Amino acid sequence: MPHIQTDGETEIYYYDWGTGDPVVLIHGWPLTSASWEYQANYLADNGCRVIAYDRRGFGRSEWSSAGYDYNTLAADLNVLLEELDLRNVTLVGFSMGGGEVARYLANYGSLRVSKAVFISSVTPYLLKAEDNPDGVDESVFEEMSKQLEKDRPAFLKEFAAKFYGRTMINRTVSEPFLEFFQSMAMTASPRATIELVDAWSRTDFRNDVSAISVPTLIVHGTGDATVPIDSSARPAAELIPGATLLEYAGEPHGLNATAAQRLNDDLLLFIKGATINVLVGSPDQASAILAGPEGAPEYT
Repeated sequence: MPHIQTDGETEIYYYDWGTGDPVVLIHGWPLTSASWEYQANYLADNGCRVIAYDRRGFGRSEWSSAGYDYNTLAADLNVLLEELDLRNVTLVGFSMGGGEVARYLANYGSLRVSKAVFISSVTPYLLKAEDNPDGVDESVFEEMSKQLEKDRPAFLKEFAAKFYGRTMINRTVSEPFLEFFQSMAMTASPRATIELVDAWSRTDFRNDVSAISVPTLIVHGTGDATVPIDSSARPAAELIPGATLLEYAGEPHGLNATAAQRLNDDLLLFIKGATINVLVGSPDQASAILAGPEGAPEYT
């Protein structure tokens, strides 16, 4: 299995599919690179070189005893880009992975990066504070950590249904898919799982995102109960110069599975240089008309 070594000791697993301009997929908490199944296959089959990796402490990467902060995680990403000598990269961060995109660009610049995508991302600042009144109350994250320490498998099983917005009536994903979530989550180090709750819930990315200078796409579900859109995507779109926000009406946090093909199409058009014109008040089935390269699909 291909690995890179970061900070002189931690091995990071990655996979590398297809040819074309590189797209680096950064997974969410508490998952692995396997969670990009729908996007990785589609993009690799449509003219992209897709690289996805397991964050330290997760999946097939090493269970490091330390480094569960965004400066270290961004440094890991930097080593990956340098070791593979990737250029003209589109960085795609899902959930906590959006924090790595923001911190990487803040710390290392955009010399290797041409575009950025934030999907269901925790940026710009999730924690409620005096200067962030629309954030999430600290008690929510404290309870998460408490339950993870008490019974990690039980908490993650319950969390999966919320992640994908699955209820007895709304079967957004199958029971086997929830088991797939659990299998990914349980490959992670318990130390990494718990420590990163603090990282993604408490890190302030407002300065990071304000300095982003590459074309940026933000995708978020209005039904996201894990990372509420008013605490994340909407303020991020105001802070990132020229960013385009696509709101997927009613979609939950895990929209890369529940709205997989729609997300695939939007990602490909953005990566290939489409112009995205957001329609205010558009129907649930489409949030934008994307006028891109010849032959690209349109949503109306």
